[in-house]
Amino acid sequence: MTRPKLGELTGEELVEQFASYAVGQNEALLMNEISKFNRLFDQLEAVEKELKERPGDQRDALLTLYGHPNMQVRLTAAKATLAVAPDAARQLLKSISDSRDFPQAGDAGMTLRALDDGIFKPT
Repeated sequence: MTRPKLGELTGEELVEQFASYAVGQNEALLMNEISKFNRLFDQLEAVEKELKERPGDQRDALLTLYGHPNMQVRLTAAKATLAVAPDAARQLLKSISDSRDFPQAGDAGMTLRALDDGIFKPT
């Protein structure tokens, strides 16, 4: 199966692709497949970049994933939307952090700390 050309996908299809990659990341975490996780990270970044570069910065389309049943999907969506919906993204990250459902809770907590300390500045 070949990966789709992101520029040819609709916004809705990009959101679906983003969710699919994040679910794959979750599975890779569970199986301790770090190289697979990292490949999927790169693919998630490519989808985010494609949405950002579209007219009007369309990353807000990822807000629809805030209610996704998979926590990794919610986490990656929150991190990807920090620049376009900072309050909602921070609220979701706080909720994930407070869940104590690791490893996503740890990632969310560290992201919040990096934001608060000025180490991470979403663009």
